[in-house]
Amino acid sequence: MAGQVNVAVIYYSATGITYQMAQAACEAAGEAGAEVRLRKVRELAPDEAIRSNSGWEAHRLETQNVPEAQPDDLTWADVVIFGSPTRYGLIAAQLKQFIDTTGPLWAQGALANKVYSAFTSTATSHGGQEATLLSLFTVVYHWGGLVVTPGYTDPSQFVAGNPYGASHTSNNGEIAPDHIALAATALTAKRAVQVGAALKRGLAG
Repeated sequence: MAGQVNVAVIYYSATGITYQMAQAACEAAGEAGAEVRLRKVRELAPDEAIRSNSGWEAHRLETQNVPEAQPDDLTWADVVIFGSPTRYGLIAAQLKQFIDTTGPLWAQGALANKVYSAFTSTATSHGGQEATLLSLFTVVYHWGGLVVTPGYTDPSQFVAGNPYGASHTSNNGEIAPDHIALAATALTAKRAVQVGAALKRGLAG
């Protein structure tokens, strides 16, 4: 049916914090009636760096069966939800590398008229959460996509406090996403699905 949407949740996570948020986004999108793909982006770090961090190595093993994102996931999707930890106020290089492969799709206009949203995590409070989300959305502007954020559309957002997208402070990976962060992630995904469904119906009409 024209209103049902395909959602691709495409993320990078080293030790599993952002992965937990990605799972929450998938669950919420599915509950909202979407067909969902969970995709991780390719790891770029050398094996010795990963093995030197027990949490990183454990998470790599935990998610070894999660498919890697491909350009086809973007063309398939009506809604794309990106997730990335912050790296100096920017997205992780692994996600940026995947985005950098999308030139042919962009040139064809295949990434336009889709809904995009995002979530992030940082090691420290005020560690670049808003900057990361805003810099990621710059990509969407180039693609001709529509950015959908949680805003302050639900009372819970006055607790979560980030209108640009879901975010979490992990204390260098020591603190898993709490109910506030996961609720904000779910709200982000549900709003993206709602707007994506309306957009798809409108374009079909």
